Amino acid sequence: MAKPVVPEERRRRRRPTRSGTVLSERLIVEAALRLLREHGSAGLTARRLGLALDCDPSTLYRYFRGMDELTLAIGDALVGEALRGWRPTGEWRTDLRDVGVRIHAAYVAHPQAAQLTTSRVTGRANELAADEAVLDVLRTAGFPLPDTVRIYHAFIDQTLAFAALDAASLALPRAARSADDAMWRSTYAHLPAATHPRIAEAAPLLSARMVTSAYPTALEMLLDSAQATLARLGS
Repeated sequence: MAKPVVPEERRRRRRPTRSGTVLSERLIVEAALRLLREHGSAGLTARRLGLALDCDPSTLYRYFRGMDELTLAIGDALVGEALRGWRPTGEWRTDLRDVGVRIHAAYVAHPQAAQLTTSRVTGRANELAADEAVLDVLRTAGFPLPDTVRIYHAFIDQTLAFAALDAASLALPRAARSADDAMWRSTYAHLPAATHPRIAEAAPLLSARMVTSAYPTALEMLLDSAQATLARLGS
């Protein structure tokens, strides 16, 4: 049976750890992000966290029921990082673009954590705030509820999907990532037009674009589609 989680106000240690740290959920999440950055998902264990925080690993279960709940907290922390300082301008397209770019950037800044969390639904405060913000932007712009939900679904899933794809590339060993990028110049750029005419004509553009994220382009295409929907509603 899972141990009951102690309310936040009752979780704090009466004494700091040997290193002088007073534990909190935020500090544990920050330590987990460091471990993921340094060791990948395999390095995120209660034992390693205990060492990093100078506490007994069992202490962590006063804050989280298990490592899966910690994973959800990490994902929610990334969303919170994305939303920090964001305020709607009242221009729906600008606001959606800003939210999308912020969320994508927050995840790719922590690629190992992104690989663990982009497919998860946390139900936590930051995720709920982001969902509420996107839905409110769309409804305030005048989208009917069915279109709001349809666009919200595509917007959120597209943002997280590109974050996962780009994070997976960034999490590769440097040599592998460099080899992948070089393939556009070493192989695609030298294919003969006689056998691969479309690749040959596009090769210079492919070698420049395919080593960057397609998320900004995909986001603009989604926003164009949403704007066309709004225009049809007003016609």
